[in-house]
Amino acid sequence: MNLFIAALGVLGVASSGPLIAATLGATTVSALAIAFWRNAIAAVVMAGPTLVREPQRFRSITGREFRWSLLAAVALALHFACFITSLQLTSVAAATALVCLQSAWIAVFQLLRGTRHRWQVLAGLGIAFGGVVAITGFDMGTSPEALLGDLLAMAGGALAGLYTLAGGKARQTMTTGTYTALCYGMCAFLVAVLALAGGQPLAGFDAGGWLGIIAITVCAQLVGHTAFNHLLATMSPLLVSMIILLEIPGAAVLAAVFLGETLPAGTYAGLGLILAGLAVVVAGQKAGRPRGRGKAGGGEPPSDRLAGLGTD
Repeated sequence: MNLFIAALGVLGVASSGPLIAATLGATTVSALAIAFWRNAIAAVVMAGPTLVREPQRFRSITGREFRWSLLAAVALALHFACFITSLQLTSVAAATALVCLQSAWIAVFQLLRGTRHRWQVLAGLGIAFGGVVAITGFDMGTSPEALLGDLLAMAGGALAGLYTLAGGKARQTMTTGTYTALCYGMCAFLVAVLALAGGQPLAGFDAGGWLGIIAITVCAQLVGHTAFNHLLATMSPLLVSMIILLEIPGAAVLAAVFLGETLPAGTYAGLGLILAGLAVVVAGQKAGRPRGRGKAGGGEPPSDRLAGLGTD
């Protein structure tokens, strides 16, 4: 079941970049409007089943769960602001590759918290960032605008790593439906504040714009993000972020097929270095983890173990 959910998640997030780029390029929808509506709609959809079947889930949210969910929401809101804006400045493949560096960022955050990594992890980080240099170097030669897009995508990757780590903490005791409804709802509110402060409209779009928003919400948010949030209950954040790396080739293929994007040959070498480096990172962390029955990502609450997916 986890493999099936992971496959759905990869397909969902891989469609995110191409769908966003197409919507921004062909309609009047603003970047923050996409982030707002995909989170607001998803929050309502995810909250519905839980409110009907287990309304006590929301009443029993603890202070610890709320704080981790809030941190995840703040990181997610800023992630969307950076990533969606980057898609207006650089290619879909480059932005997706750089934002998917969240695995490496998670390892960096763990280093800052005093975690000692094996040499394979450090070597993998070096390889991955070599790929980053390759991609940003080619874009630097293309235009300063593309370089700015790359930097925003890198920032989006760091924020995605923080979002994944915080979500992993919250999901230790929260169901997927409760956590995603709370996190997406708070994220939508924060994005609305950013949009109002930046003068970006949240409504008044043409039919094509609303169709794009719905497609992004269903594919990327409800299927993609929610699938990976579900996996955080039984997998470590680093392993989940590694699976998300499959978004890179998926987004590149979709962008080439539907948007006609072409990249300099050297950019593909950068993508390959990122994938290779992050694979070494995860392999090194897995080798250094003591064997045991426990799971790094926490487990579903008892009622969810009995009920399978339950309200998730």
